[in-house]
Amino acid sequence: MTIRVRPGAGRTAVGGSYDGALVVRVAARAVDGRATEAALRAVADALGVRRRELTLVTGATSRTKVVEIPDGAAAAYDGLLSSV
Repeated sequence: MTIRVRPGAGRTAVGGSYDGALVVRVAARAVDGRATEAALRAVADALGVRRRELTLVTGATSRTKVVEIPDGAAAAYDGLLSSV
């Protein structure tokens, strides 16, 4: 799955899409990987899985990241894409 991280948001939120990617807003700034880790934690919470079940495939320093999720979380991911 592809996620689009928006660091420095007022609050953390997961939902909606941007160019086919799941939008993840995080309060953490994009410094020393804090926004990336906050985004992965937020996505794990939203999908109802543990953080360690997600694998960052590409995009450690980019706003657009590719994340591998467990097979059972695909339906939850689809639901998050369509939410606002």
